Amino acid sequence: NAERFIIPELKEHEAMIAHAQARIEELEATLFRQILEEVATAREAVLVLAHALAEIDLHAALAEVAERYGYTRPRILPPGAGGGAILEVRAGRHPVVERNLAEPFEPNDLFLDTTETQIILLTGPNMAGKSTYLRQNALIVLLAQIGSFVPAASVALSPVDRIFTRVGLHDDVSRGVSTFLAEMRETAEILHQATPASLILLDEVGRGTATRDGCAIAQAVVEFLHNHPALRARTLFATHFHELTRKAAHLPRLKNFHVTVERRGGGIVFPHRVEAGCAGASYGIDVAGLAGFPKPVLERASALLDELPLPLASEGRSSYGTLSEGERRALEVLRSLDPDTMRPIEALGKIYELLALLGGKTS
Repeated sequence: NAERFIIPELKEHEAMIAHAQARIEELEATLFRQILEEVATAREAVLVLAHALAEIDLHAALAEVAERYGYTRPRILPPGAGGGAILEVRAGRHPVVERNLAEPFEPNDLFLDTTETQIILLTGPNMAGKSTYLRQNALIVLLAQIGSFVPAASVALSPVDRIFTRVGLHDDVSRGVSTFLAEMRETAEILHQATPASLILLDEVGRGTATRDGCAIAQAVVEFLHNHPALRARTLFATHFHELTRKAAHLPRLKNFHVTVERRGGGIVFPHRVEAGCAGASYGIDVAGLAGFPKPVLERASALLDELPLPLASEGRSSYGTLSEGERRALEVLRSLDPDTMRPIEALGKIYELLALLGGKTS
């Protein structure tokens, strides 16, 4: 029961307030279009300025990082210097990992060329730092070739045309591509496309299938990279197939390196040092312990480790069997025999010894 009394001035003011937001947005849009038109008249100058500012920002960022974290200037060698492509890193570090560690990062060296040390075969347990070592050297090369200082005491390298990597696991379920198939496709592309000026990083090629098949594939890849007359690309090859380390005796440009592991207080620690030579063991059960496996599972795994068949080593090759302990010992006895120096009675005695080891009749 009320009456509203208005006057024309109040009505106009009400309309102004009610439509104020729409007028503001319309005015903003008009002004923005006018600015765009003004900028469009100087389009080329603005693009040149934006590009220059981006380059300044890039170089300033690289310079700040280099100064703050102790990077050094790499030395780029002319192609063919010293008779072949070279990559030499002294005390190299991973630029990302070192920033996220509470303790100091362990630096490592690297030397690759195409005449003496073309391929480094890197062994060591999981968590020891193999993948980090591969990635850090790829990043050092990449930073050097974009004009940046690098996280290392010194670096000298011949220019790299491409960095090929087969690191990590992934699949594509929607296209029916398994982890192993994806790994094989990527490796195949590397083998087809790499050149003598390339840098190749291969991390555990062949791990996605049965051990015997995977080891055979990994060895074939190593031999191809080493023996192909038109390739000789500098290569870092990380693997758990310790059988491959014996290939260094037959492939002169293949060198064995390993990531160190130390036992302390009944457990293992990873110093993350890369040294010449082969890894002594895989330490898989120890790593499972670090991951929190229940104690009964670890104890059972340790017991099974002594029972499961081991690779049988021979000169330049390996095969996987299901031999018993007695059969393995019999093979060791056979390998130790020299039939040219044995007398008949000694040979007969060895036959009885072998029969005993194999569980056969001895009389």
